[in-house]
Amino acid sequence: MLTVLAEIRTRPGIHHRQAVIDSFAVAVPLVLKEEGCHGYQPLVDHAANVAFQTTAPDSIFMIEKWETAAHLEAHLQTAHMKEHHERVKDSVLDVHIHILEDALKA
Repeated sequence: MLTVLAEIRTRPGIHHRQAVIDSFAVAVPLVLKEEGCHGYQPLVDHAANVAFQTTAPDSIFMIEKWETAAHLEAHLQTAHMKEHHERVKDSVLDVHIHILEDALKA
């Protein structure tokens, strides 16, 4: 099982971040039905007001769970993800993707 952590940096301004969130509201139910998908959730910073917190007000973080890298690659080729990318292209600056595995696996 792979965990994907993607940071999606949007253009400054809450309307850009909200446009991406609104697009994910359409895409998430479709992604969760994909073969090999075990989780797909967009997250934003919580205003915890603690000194040790790092915040990124123009970022959305995706936590994804995929059975294999092949499933992840197939996900990126789906029509609904291509449509999502088209909807958000004017609001997204860049995306940083980390594909992670369990460091303590047996």
